[in-house]
Amino acid sequence: MSNRYAQIAFSDAAVERQRASGSFRDYGAQLGGAAEGPQALEMREMGFIRGQDSFFLGTATPDGWPYIQHRGGPKGFVQVLDGHTLGFVDLSGNQQYVTVGNLAENDRVALFFIDYPLRERLKVYGTARVVERAEDAELVDRLSSVYSGAIQKIAERAVLITVEAYNWNCVKYIRPRFTKERLDEAIALERRTAAADRQRLEAALEELRGENDALRAQLEAVRAAAK
Repeated sequence: MSNRYAQIAFSDAAVERQRASGSFRDYGAQLGGAAEGPQALEMREMGFIRGQDSFFLGTATPDGWPYIQHRGGPKGFVQVLDGHTLGFVDLSGNQQYVTVGNLAENDRVALFFIDYPLRERLKVYGTARVVERAEDAELVDRLSSVYSGAIQKIAERAVLITVEAYNWNCVKYIRPRFTKERLDEAIALERRTAAADRQRLEAALEELRGENDALRAQLEAVRAAAK
């Protein structure tokens, strides 16, 4: 866990509880030292985010109530624009605009990515900037290019996330779940593996048949010579 993530996540009350429970050495102790700047995403984080087809987005109302929204799309719909920036498009939905409204008051966000088959989860803190289509249509079109043509037409705006900090969670209590796509991939791999094994077995059997035929020929030759 980075110093920066700890600075954001751990309140005084949280640190007090960590001291009481004995977990301060693993967590709160990382608050010490000079303050760090924003964390840059590394290859592991970039690859993980690009491979996800959904995530949860947390914002806060002006009164401080948390609001969590699920976002989904094809793999790669959350695009890694650089080591500090993520981007995705906001599609036309029920037109409540709770998230957009919250961001107009408070640009701080939390993103939660989880991969159930791999039992991995990544938490990201950042600040969000909303870019309407009228402001930058090219950006909205670029971020919506991962969708089909019909979906692209309902992309209303882009949301850019400047990453501040992130942290990986442990795998405890994550129950593996598999999408049809993941199951299809696993079945296809199993079939390819089985086919390859069958080919190797057939080749080995053919080689044994050849060796058996050669031994039979040698035996017949010995018998003929003994007569």
